[in-house]
Parts: sequence; structure tokens; C-alpha cells
Amino acid sequence: MAAREEVELEELIRNAGGSEAESEEEEGPGLDLTTLLMVARKSLPWVVLLIGLGLTASWLFLRYTPPIYRSSSVLKIDEKTEAGVLGLGSIGEGMEQQQSLNKLSGEVELIKSDLIYRRLKDSLMLDVNYYAEGTVLERELYRISPFTVNYTKQNDSQFNTRFVVDFLDENRFTLSYELNGQEQSQEYTIGQPIQTPGFVLTVSKTDFFSPDVIDGNYYFIINDSGAINNYLNTNLSVAIENPDANTINISFTDKTPLKAQDIVNKVDTVYLIEKVLKKQEKAARTLRYIDSELEKSRAELSKAEGAIQSFAERNQAFDVKGELTTVASTIADQEVERRKLLEKVKLLTELRNTVNNDQIVGREDVDVAQAIPALGDMGDSQLPQLLQQFNNQQLELQQVLKSYKPTTTAVQLRQEALAFTKKTVQELLLQNQTVLQKQLALMDQQRQQMEAKLQALPQKFTEQERLRRPFEALERNTGMLMERKISYGMAMAGTTPDFQILSPASAPATPISPVRAMVYAIGLAGGIVLGIGLIAVRYLMHNTVTNIGELERNSTATVLGVIPTYDREKMAVSKLVVDKNPKSAISEAIRSIRTNLEFMASSKKKRLISVTSTISGEGKTFVTVNLAAIIASSEQRVVVLDLDMRKPKVNLAFDAPNVKGVSTILIERHTWEECIQHTPIPTLDFISAGPTPPNPSELILNPKFDELLAELYRHYDVVMIDTPPVGLVTDGILIMRKADVPIYIVRANYSKKAFLKNINKLIRANGFTKLTTILNDAKPNGMYGYGYGYGYGYGYGQGYYEEPTAPKGLVGRLRKRISS
Repeated sequence: MAAREEVELEELIRNAGGSEAESEEEEGPGLDLTTLLMVARKSLPWVVLLIGLGLTASWLFLRYTPPIYRSSSVLKIDEKTEAGVLGLGSIGEGMEQQQSLNKLSGEVELIKSDLIYRRLKDSLMLDVNYYAEGTVLERELYRISPFTVNYTKQNDSQFNTRFVVDFLDENRFTLSYELNGQEQSQEYTIGQPIQTPGFVLTVSKTDFFSPDVIDGNYYFIINDSGAINNYLNTNLSVAIENPDANTINISFTDKTPLKAQDIVNKVDTVYLIEKVLKKQEKAARTLRYIDSELEKSRAELSKAEGAIQSFAERNQAFDVKGELTTVASTIADQEVERRKLLEKVKLLTELRNTVNNDQIVGREDVDVAQAIPALGDMGDSQLPQLLQQFNNQQLELQQVLKSYKPTTTAVQLRQEALAFTKKTVQELLLQNQTVLQKQLALMDQQRQQMEAKLQALPQKFTEQERLRRPFEALERNTGMLMERKISYGMAMAGTTPDFQILSPASAPATPISPVRAMVYAIGLAGGIVLGIGLIAVRYLMHNTVTNIGELERNSTATVLGVIPTYDREKMAVSKLVVDKNPKSAISEAIRSIRTNLEFMASSKKKRLISVTSTISGEGKTFVTVNLAAIIASSEQRVVVLDLDMRKPKVNLAFDAPNVKGVSTILIERHTWEECIQHTPIPTLDFISAGPTPPNPSELILNPKFDELLAELYRHYDVVMIDTPPVGLVTDGILIMRKADVPIYIVRANYSKKAFLKNINKLIRANGFTKLTTILNDAKPNGMYGYGYGYGYGYGYGQGYYEEPTAPKGLVGRLRKRISS
């Protein structure tokens, strides 16, 4: 018998292992969107990193490329006045468009004339440019220079020459420049006159000077008129924008946006300055009148405010109407609370009468415990406990009186205990009733105070309204004068008799070159393309089972169900959890698996179920003990056998010893009755693996094993066997052949897709047509939903396996959210 089974086992091993040349089933064709989304979610941090690198490259390009900014404004020329001022003659209504275009062309030339340039040089001080040298680029320090240079011209020999300033400390610096091909350098102090061949210079500090300036490199250039004119001609653009509307566009390009804005605004201001001076005198007279009326109104308003403030201080109330509403609401709320207190007093009175009644002992129709739920908001946690104890002692006395006479010791002891508890309950009820009576008295006193206050409020409200009416009138008048002042000021500020600035110049926020949006778009597109490539590579290299769809496509075995992840507690080893959380998602999922098992073995009252996996760590022991517990909860007698004698875990799941078990039964050291261990579930027992033998495979082939199964069949409805992983050892293959329902465990995000080919080999080569699979430790993204009859309540976080502790903080939770 043993020899024949050894031959069968060797045949099974050869069939299970197979040869490398044996044809294997290919994975299902098509794109797995579920797996792709999972890979994309896990790759999201890397995609973000690649996008960040692309944007960083764009930023570096923009950082080391000098940007060019453009600031512009739009002017509208007034035909009736500008013609006479600028000497263009009279422009009638019937003039042709060409004549208007010629007039605007004259305006363009006027704006670019030396008249404008001289005013720009005088007001903006374009003659001296200050620069700071950087590692790669240099920038002009327009209006933010840490020092200024005043100069007196000696001759034209050093115009447009570079003067280098190197600060030694806050008061000393060296000035270097090139003269006749040789560098001249000398040390000077701040404010000291400096004699050079072309200038007498004086260097002074500005408000932007700081200790950090000492470490910088600076230089300045003194420009002559030709250089300034050339600079303005090159960068200033004046063009006719709309001949029909008589509008001109003025724009200026420069590396410094503020400088470009200032130049454009100064060009606009040249025409406006004289007319504005005349308008200012008229505006000043009007504003003086408005200010005088406004001062009078503010004085009267201040008096009204003082009267209202005095009323508020005297009556300690700013909003009498609101206070009236508040007091009325408070009285109503107090009445509700008072009724609740009266109900509590009534309840306590009834309880005292019930407890004091000596006739209740022995009556089954009197149950003091019925009043316990109503005492939940009393604030006394001891009272419900004593009432429950009193009720329990009554019931116990009733039961004893059915079996003993009242004169027996057992009855007298219980009567004494009941009397003591009764006395304690009476005292506690009286104490609570006294407290409630005091609260009612205090509430009545507060109600009287509120009602007295309520009677005085209408008179205060009438007085407050009388003071508020003149205050509101003066407030409206003051506001109207202030609005008139602002409106007049705005109107005068926008009035220009000769031309209007339709669009004033502003500091450009973005350069015209390089185009930042385009550069960043290229960097972003590059990062996205690399991120998509990374997702594609990781998807193609993905080799673990992540969802039920992959399990169904790559395996021909029937899927019994899906077990979600479990993170109620941290477990180093598999544990029985369904008895502690019978309504949890994992319990519901295993109940669904039990139902599917009933359909598969509906014709058999006695069943042998084996549970195995490919390698250790896929959760076969966890599934075995919890599925056995769920089956046992349906009033079936279940016994669990741990046949993983090399690495027993069933005893750990039940927190039991492993000193004897299957190994000692098979060597006839103990009987199976001696090795049976009970669990908290009455209909669930188990037999641990016992001490690890040197020959587990030979013990399984022992005829004693079949005898053991036969004995267990006579006493139990379901025999569940936790077998060794078939991918590591072959002990479980013969057991699977004996089983009515062999179950193969696949762990999501842990089991390799290649393991599914082993399932197909077992079915194809060994005829395991009843082989079923369970997807264990499945996360929400790895499951289809409710359409398969299994897997309730997805989303339990990390599983029962040994994993890192839950991440803390926003970054940790975000990382867990992305990776889950």
C-alpha cells in the first residue's frame, strides 16, 4: 500500500513540475486597464519627479538666458486741441483718412525727437548705469543700486567707460578702469572726490547698501548723449495703432522691466504735465469746499456717535433688539430643560416607589432593568449598574426559590444581598432626586431674573432707536460727501484736454524673449513623455497578481472569492480574527466564500478541504483558520489539521502549544483524541502539526494518515487541512488529490503571475478539476467590485502580514495614498 502511494506521489511530482519544454498557457491578450491604473498610481511620484526635472531644466534655461521685457501704453490724440498745439492745422470732420494718418505720423516723430529724449534724461537719470556681475549673467541695478555716482565732466575721454567698484568694507572701496590699454586701480573712501582724466567722481551709499554688498562685484558706466540717444532709438517703438480712433502705441524693450515701464510712462507724461497743472488749480478749489462741508458733517456725526456710545455704556447693551431676542430664546430653552428635569424627577420617584415595594420580589412582571436605558443622561454611572445588579439579584432569588425553601441558607443569603443592594439603590435614588430638585430651584431663580430683564428691554429699544435716526442721517451725509470727493478726484485725474492715456504702461511680468510659457511647455511635455514611458516600462515589467481580473484571465481554476486587506491590529503571525469582528468586511467576504463552497459541494455532508499556496507568506494559514471559523459558525463541526510540519502555524493562530499533534499521531505516540485542541468557537477544533519530524513526506504516505482522516470524518462535518506550499515542497499534492475541494491561495501584490501557471499545470497534468482559488489581501484598486458575489467592504488598508507601521503626518499619509 505504501509503495503504491509512493509511486503515485512521484508521478504527481513529475506532472506538477513539468519540463521547461512543455507548452504553457499564454496570458490573456489585450490591455489590462486595472493593472495599468495601479501601475500609474504607484508611478505617480516618479512621474512627478520627471516632470519636475523637465521643469527644472526649463527653469535653468530661463535662469541663465537674459530676458527681454516690453512695456507699452496706448494714447488717444484729441483732434480739436492737438492740432493747434502741435502746429498741424485745423482738422475738420470731413477730412480724409490719409490726412489723419499724416497727423498721427507727425506725432510719432515728435515723440521720438530730442525734446522727449532730453526730458527723459533729466527725469530718469539715464546717464549713469549701474550693474551687478553674477556667476553667468549680469543685471542692471535700476533704482536698486547700493551706491550712486555724482560726476563733473572734465572732458569726453571717459564717457562710455567701464568703472569697476570693489567694496573692501562699508567705507572703503577700490575703483578700477582702463586707460590707454592699461588698468588703473586705487583705493578710496565713501564720499571722497575722485579725480580721473575725464571726470571728478563722488561715490555715495544708498538705502540699498547692506553688508552683503561687500561680497558682490559691481561696475558703472557714464553714458554720453549719443549713447543715450542710440539706446532710446534702438529700444523705443512708437507706432500708429488705429488711425480711425487716433490712437498711438508707445512701447519700450529692455532687460529691466521697471526701467521699460518708467520710460514709457515718462513719454506719456510729457504731454500731460502742463495741462494737469492748470486743472489742478480748479480741482483744488472744489476739493477745499468739499473738505469744509465734510469737516462740519464729521463734527455732527461725532456728537451723534458720542450719544449712542453713552447709551451703550449706561445700559451695557449695543444691540437691544438682539438682546431682546436672546433673552426670549434663553427663557424658552430654560423651559425645555426644566421639563426634562421634571421628567427625570418623576422617573426617579417611580423607581423609588418600585424599589421600596416589598411585593416585587418573586414577581416576574416587575423588571427594574427596564428603566436603566432612561437613566443614561442622569450623569451618575453607578445608578444603572446598581439597578442592573438589583434586577439580577431579584431574578437569581426567583430562580433559587423555585428549587429551595425560603428558610434555606441559599435563599437567606440572596435575600440579604438583595436587601443591601436595595438600600444602596434607595439612597442613590434619593441623592439624585435631591440634586435634581436643587437644579430646578436654581433654574426657577434664573427664569425670574430673565423675565425681569425682558420687561425693561422695550423702553431701552425705543431710546436707542431715537438716538440712531440722526446718527444714520449724518452718516449718510458724510458718506455722500466722501463719495463726491473721491468721484471728483477720479474724474479730474482722468481728464486731459489734449490727449488721453487709454492704456498706461505697467511693469511687464513676463518677458517677450525667451517665451517662458513655451520653454516650460517643452519641459513639461518632456517630463510627461518620460513619465508615460516609465509607466509603460513598469507595466510591461509588472509580474505580480494585483486584481481578480488577472487571476481569472491567467488561471483556469474557479475563483471562490476575494479576501480584502485587514489592518485592525498588527499581527506578526496569522490569527483568528472573524470571531472578534463578525460584522467586518473580511468576515463578510469569507462568508461569501463559504456560500460558494456550499454550492460546489452541496451533495456531500462530509467534506475534506485542503488549502495550499505556491510559497510561504501568501496567507494560506490565515485563510484556513478564518474560513474554518466561518464554517463552524453555521453549526457545522469543523476540525483543522496542520500538515505543514516543516513550518507549523495553526497553533500560533489559536495561541496554543505544539507539543503533540499530527506527527505524534502518525507515529502512534498519541491518539487523535489526545491531540484535539478546542477553540473559543464551540464547533471548531484543531490538531497542530506537532514536533517537526525528519521525514514529513513519508509520514503523510503512512496508512495511519488515511485512518486519521476516516476517524475525523466520523466525528466532524468538515475537515480542513493546512498543507505546505506546493511551490516549495510536494507534500501537499497528494493531500489535494484526496480533498473534495482543494483551495489555492494567491496573495495580491505578492504572488507572481508565473505562480498562476503552476495552478494550470496542476489542473491540466493531475486532473484537479475541482481546484479553486482565492485572492487574498486584495486592496480596493485591485478588485472589481460587487459583481462576483464576493469581496464586501473593500479598502481596509494594509494586510495582516508584517508591514511597516502606519505612516504619520501629511507626507506619510500622502505617500501611503499614492502607493496603495
